[in-house]
Amino acid sequence: MTQFDPVLKRLEQLLDRVEALVPPLPPETDWHAQAFRWRTAGRGGYLQAVRHPHRIELDALQNIEPQKASIVRNTERFLAGLPANNVLLTGARGTGKSSLIKACWNHFSATGLKLLEVDKADLLHLGDIVEQLEDRPEKFLLFCDDLSFEEGEVGYKLLKSALDGSIAAPSDNILFYATSNRRHLLPQNMRENLDVSYEDGELRPTDSTEEKVSLSDRFGLWLSFYPFSQDEYLAAAEHWVVALGGHWDSKAERAALLWHRTRGARSGRVAWQFSRDYVESQ
Repeated sequence: MTQFDPVLKRLEQLLDRVEALVPPLPPETDWHAQAFRWRTAGRGGYLQAVRHPHRIELDALQNIEPQKASIVRNTERFLAGLPANNVLLTGARGTGKSSLIKACWNHFSATGLKLLEVDKADLLHLGDIVEQLEDRPEKFLLFCDDLSFEEGEVGYKLLKSALDGSIAAPSDNILFYATSNRRHLLPQNMRENLDVSYEDGELRPTDSTEEKVSLSDRFGLWLSFYPFSQDEYLAAAEHWVVALGGHWDSKAERAALLWHRTRGARSGRVAWQFSRDYVESQ
């Protein structure tokens, strides 16, 4: 044992403490992957490759032909380097909003289009996310699912700036595709409808109302989704029963009607869930 051994031991202990405080470097991004999730780590985050992305065929989505045509046309323009809009899909639950975004990406994934899912909680890192993507040669769809904000949340302001409003120009290789059950993404209270001003014979909304609609206005393309009629629901159920290898007949139709009554809704999701249960039980 030398006179320096105690010093070296103290140094090793100090290095161990420093390493515990310093967050590890994020893993390298696998840019060969076709789909990613943003993962928060330490003080920042990284793009995690999705090894088995959920692939949906456009033809599998029923009763939303106008919405399909609009989002496909917009994505085609984006990939061609033409002006394209960020897209907000709103409306009834289970009617195919999220599935349409994934199906649209899947339809164009062979061309190099990549999908990045960003949770609402991670919008705080939106600047870092865009910075990692904007100099890449690939095209990216930033997918925000079930997007809505409550009073006092600041994430929507960051999203507003990223969509349109920052001093930085929007990146040509990024589009935002988001879904929400709320058209304007923020809750609207009854008192806001009462707090209007009357100027020169016109009713003008309050500043709070203007603030709430300003985010959704930054999505250039709005696609609305509505609850299915009974015939539309049955058509979707028939499609999925046959696609899953089952047989569609009057018995299956009666079972499908009973199923949706127990769920209290008619939608593509309910039709899919019924079909999986029905075919497996045959």
